[in-house]
Amino acid sequence: MAQVISDRRDIDFVLHEQLEVANLSQHQLYEDFDKEMVDLIISTARDMAVREIFPTLKIGDEIGCKYENNHVITPNEFKRAWQALKEGDWFAIDRPREFGGQGMPATVATAARNYMVGANMGLMFLVLLIHGPGMLIEMFGSEHQRKLYLEKLYSGEWACSLMMTEPDSGSDLSHLKTTATRNSDGTFSLTGNKIFITYGDQDLTDNIIHVVLGRIKGAPSGARGVSLFLVPKIRINSDGSLGERNDVYCTGIEKKMGQHSAPSCAMTMGGRGECIGTLLGPENKGLSSLFVMLNHFRQIIGMQGMSMACSAYLYALEHARNRFQGSRLGTKDPSPISIINHPDIRRMLMIMKMYTEGTRSLLYYIANCEDKKAVSKSSEEKEKFQNLVDFLIPVAKSYVTDRAVEICNLGMQIFGGYGYIKDYPVEQLVRDVKILTIYEGTNGIHAIDLMGRKLMLKGGRLFRDFMSEVWRTVDTAKEIAGIDVFAQKVRNAVEKLEAVVSHLVNTAKGPDIEHAYLYASPFMDVTGDVIMAWMLLWRATVASRKLMEEENILDQAFYRGQIESAENFIRTVLPTTLARMGIIMDACTAALTISDEAFGCK
Repeated sequence: MAQVISDRRDIDFVLHEQLEVANLSQHQLYEDFDKEMVDLIISTARDMAVREIFPTLKIGDEIGCKYENNHVITPNEFKRAWQALKEGDWFAIDRPREFGGQGMPATVATAARNYMVGANMGLMFLVLLIHGPGMLIEMFGSEHQRKLYLEKLYSGEWACSLMMTEPDSGSDLSHLKTTATRNSDGTFSLTGNKIFITYGDQDLTDNIIHVVLGRIKGAPSGARGVSLFLVPKIRINSDGSLGERNDVYCTGIEKKMGQHSAPSCAMTMGGRGECIGTLLGPENKGLSSLFVMLNHFRQIIGMQGMSMACSAYLYALEHARNRFQGSRLGTKDPSPISIINHPDIRRMLMIMKMYTEGTRSLLYYIANCEDKKAVSKSSEEKEKFQNLVDFLIPVAKSYVTDRAVEICNLGMQIFGGYGYIKDYPVEQLVRDVKILTIYEGTNGIHAIDLMGRKLMLKGGRLFRDFMSEVWRTVDTAKEIAGIDVFAQKVRNAVEKLEAVVSHLVNTAKGPDIEHAYLYASPFMDVTGDVIMAWMLLWRATVASRKLMEEENILDQAFYRGQIESAENFIRTVLPTTLARMGIIMDACTAALTISDEAFGCK
């Protein structure tokens, strides 16, 4: 069952052969995390995922969460899984030990979560919701707030929600209407309504700490007047014990296409004028504080997409090997063959394989940059690693989740009619995965962020640092017989991407700024393709060297598979990528010049 969630061989390849994560143990910060410890953590996470979390997947979908009298009731099976997560101390695995975390490298934590999220993304979303707000309290909370909240949150005794979206304030949070009135004791009374709040209410923990965006009365309008508040579901006494119910309630949950395990709540605060919260961080700096956490959360959403894509691929692969239908082309033998032998099935499986491998490498690499930044003693190196993280985060969120939707759809296609019915698992994956392209800013918004902001930051330094890493891999690969031809094709794509960037930056700085933003999403796609080519070429260079010394037949097949994934992507996807780069450069603006009436239906 574990291999239906994720591929342990591929996880080990990225951790130990591509990224050499055990080298982090040479630094005092991560000295406990040698290869033996890393392998133990991944094995334990896999066992937890299979034994405790995976059994809740179908239950969460079919039974789901129920709403009764301002309360959300989760399936009983979730309680057992939550208790197991508490006993295993899985809530803050990569948070600092000084705050109650385990101090695990982010790379290792990402790999561990790969299994758990793949087992039930909806349930694990609540675990991950603790992680981000906890980070905010670590960074911006007072000493009192840290002592009051972090131990309870990081033990899983309490949980969190992020209360941002309002009926009239979705992606643009600068116009939210939630207000906070200052009280004489330093607390605030909040009033307002929020929607689409994942786990705004649940019965798995004793308390829920809501992280709320609001505006203090008298604060400036727009983004400059937004503050962050901590609003507990149950008020907390001065000694840390729980007091009376706070005036924050769930008023209903949405009926959704998928993700029935994770309730999306409508929330109201201050209906009786008694919703009490405390300020988190400086006044009127809520959005800037929040985005520190949201960048990390967007990386997690990409990881969720990759995890679901892995499951879809492994389900489809298993089905293709065991489903017999049709005879082999080009022979007179009428005997049925497993459908994995049909060319079109192999084509689809290869697409799924190369994207799951490439996106895994990307997400683990981003986490590895965070780890290397943490142990680096050079301010210049720290800045370089942060630049890489900042540039790649929009791609990790947007491109990866778009590909995850594609992969889950291909999984259903390989199952055929069986994939469309609830008796088989890919139907749920197709429904569940789509929300990831919408969570925490739609993918189009992240494309705008990549093109309109990340390319411009620090005079283009982020893009240059990214390019230097890609060129390093290309230069290494061109010296290896057998993949040198792939390196040249990637080189051509990288050079064309540099020309596209120059074109878009110049356009965005001129009077035709909308012309540049029209191509933000296409630019995201071609950038993601180049990153996939980079990651798969990097994998192929590692595999080529390993093949020279490896005698194990299974390992040889695995390494050859890495080279074949790179070849397939570079020869079948990159040519299309180059054509799409040409489309960006050609800059057709018909979508801008067409009148509203010409769209029709008026």
